[in-house]
Amino acid sequence: MGTAKTDYGKVLLPQQVGRGFSVRRLDVARFLMICMILLTIVSIFHVWSRFRLIELNLQVSEASRKLKSLEQEQKQLQLEVASLKTPARIETIAKRDLGMAVPREEQIILVRE
Repeated sequence: MGTAKTDYGKVLLPQQVGRGFSVRRLDVARFLMICMILLTIVSIFHVWSRFRLIELNLQVSEASRKLKSLEQEQKQLQLEVASLKTPARIETIAKRDLGMAVPREEQIILVRE
């Protein structure tokens, strides 16, 4: 029979296999831990940004509602000012409350330069 030549230099001992495996296992564990931490940070940021967006939308809608209310109030005040400035109302108040009267012809004096 023939003899087979075996190269024993390439055979790993059981202690060497265990060391390489545990080092690779620690590297994978570190990688997974870093991935989990990054995923947690990204998730927290995403939730915070969505919460902030909802909060800002509520503030915008509240400001918009307040703006419409103030615009309506401004329109009402402008109508009130217009009604208070009518010449007939001013004349009535002048006669009734202040005792004023329309000047007669002889009370009018023309001034010329």
